Amino acid sequence: MTSVGDALLLIGWVVLGYYLVVNGVYLIVHIAALYGVRTDLKKRAAGTMYQRFASPFFPGVTVVVPAYNEEAVIVENVQSLLNLNYPELEIVVVNDGSDDATLSELRSAFDLRRIDAPVPFDVPSEPIEAVYRSDDAPTLRVVDKVNGGRADAVNAGIWLADQPLFCTIDADSIIDRDGLLQAVEPFLDRPEETVATGGTIRVANGCSIDNGTIESVDLPESRLAGLQTMEYLRAFYSGRLGLDRLNALMLISGAFGVFRTDLVREVGGYETASVTEDFELTLRLHRYLRERDREYNVEFVPEPVVWTEVPESRAAFSRQRRRWYRGLLDTMARHRRMIGRRRYGSPGVFGYPAFLLAEVFGPLVEGFGYVIVPLAFAVGAADASFMLLYFGLTVGVGVLLSWFGILSEVWSFRRYDRPMQVLRLLGHGVLENFGFRQWKTLIAWRGLYEYLRGETSWGEMRRSGFDAD
Repeated sequence: MTSVGDALLLIGWVVLGYYLVVNGVYLIVHIAALYGVRTDLKKRAAGTMYQRFASPFFPGVTVVVPAYNEEAVIVENVQSLLNLNYPELEIVVVNDGSDDATLSELRSAFDLRRIDAPVPFDVPSEPIEAVYRSDDAPTLRVVDKVNGGRADAVNAGIWLADQPLFCTIDADSIIDRDGLLQAVEPFLDRPEETVATGGTIRVANGCSIDNGTIESVDLPESRLAGLQTMEYLRAFYSGRLGLDRLNALMLISGAFGVFRTDLVREVGGYETASVTEDFELTLRLHRYLRERDREYNVEFVPEPVVWTEVPESRAAFSRQRRRWYRGLLDTMARHRRMIGRRRYGSPGVFGYPAFLLAEVFGPLVEGFGYVIVPLAFAVGAADASFMLLYFGLTVGVGVLLSWFGILSEVWSFRRYDRPMQVLRLLGHGVLENFGFRQWKTLIAWRGLYEYLRGETSWGEMRRSGFDAD
């Protein structure tokens, strides 16, 4: 065996060891998630959630919807918000300089009229050109502003919000009718401490939606969207729920999160220079509150669900995931002082290192292994047994973790309740290991290259619109 072959084989063993360490972390998170699911099921069985829903003390919520070129989905989205079961609610749609028919669709559907009075205070966003109120739906306001990006649009909505809590939701998403009630429940349980909550994101592709309401749940026909459906189950029911139970929740998704309005204003709102501003805000809140020794609660609530449209084209998927990876690198670098420091509690001691190992370096090391191990085999440094061990472990552990997420769904909320749906999801958990995962590692490497080049573009996903019967 040559020295080159020895080096390749050694690197292969290092990659395999790293992979096992990373997936050991994932396994800890997934086991914690199963305990979380059990706790939530007991809570539902006791009926305490619905007793709390009778409370007259629900805080008011402003739902902020940033919208840029969302003409295909914006009316269904707003209609779903108007259908929400919540006692005190206002809706602020921020048209972020769209150059399509987003604003005209809203004006036509909801009979908007312009408010003549100027905005009474400075808003930290690009200039606001007009504010509209609906005659048909008095709780709806539409803000028309110069384009500044998603974070800038959300900031405009936050500073115009009149309620103590605000909820962010993407324009391509539909909230379950009782979803906001469920997401706000921790603010009733721990009103002095709770500062942010997040719910579960599911894939809307393939579902039937009518008048802003999910009529029936099904899996998408597109294989790419189907693989993402399984991914989302794993990420939320296993990943987010497990991190929450370990008190190390690192991300409240911008697609569905509820925050204290005054606190987010206090920390300066969303970071407009970030392309994953939801992740950055969550970490900044952790740092801000820990550094001031304030008791607080950031919580994941698994039952409230938002349904979102995911990309069905390879190009759109690649753009989205490269942006996510660039934003991950940027946010981790901004908050690097958290790593391993007891001052920052579980987010610093466990959450940040876990994200660094699994989400930052994990896909890069995995992609490196897909090159090194076959190369070591080609030059005779690795035999067939090592190849089988490497790919057997990567595939086997990958399937196990995916099926954990599906198990959590089948055991708990059962939105996919037909046997054929469950079988298809289990099949996606196997199929993702043959091409899809490898492609995602290439996307991560490309995202790293773009980050090092200083790429900050958001990219655009064209909406196909929600299906309706």
